[in-house]
Amino acid sequence: MVLAAVQKRWNSLSLLAAALLGVALAAPAADAYRLMGRSAPDFALKGTSGVNFRLSEYRGDVVALAFWGSRCGTCGNQLGALSRMVNTYQSAGLTALAVNVDDDQAAAAAFAAAHPVGFPVLLDPNKIVAKTYRVDNLPMLLLIDRSGAVRFVHRNYRSGSDAQYLDQIRVLLDE
Repeated sequence: MVLAAVQKRWNSLSLLAAALLGVALAAPAADAYRLMGRSAPDFALKGTSGVNFRLSEYRGDVVALAFWGSRCGTCGNQLGALSRMVNTYQSAGLTALAVNVDDDQAAAAAFAAAHPVGFPVLLDPNKIVAKTYRVDNLPMLLLIDRSGAVRFVHRNYRSGSDAQYLDQIRVLLDE
């Protein structure tokens, strides 16, 4: 009888511990992406072309907002993949903005020249926009729906990312 009570108590504690662990693991992601499902904060940044770009000008389009740096090993691959997707789906309403967070603008310009893309490359040397979006890893990609809400966030780029991006972009384009 005592053994059964101890086992029942142990099972209850195990379930509670598992639940608390699940909450603890989920909390940082939820906290880090308080923007998920909310309107993407508007910003205006100068592009490498010298022209200013404002996020709100793309309302009505699906926007892939890519944060990158010249010292990021996978950023060039991600930008290349996004460029191919924009080339394919631009007529359906997909656009991309690449936000560089380098302090060294010469390094940013050299990287951008070595990895040409078919969409605006913007400069955020003071990291004001990156801080607003809580960029904590590079590359970081946010997919924003036609109404301007952040719908998907990716904190890295690896094998298989292209397929996941494409699936999510298609969902947003079909809405």
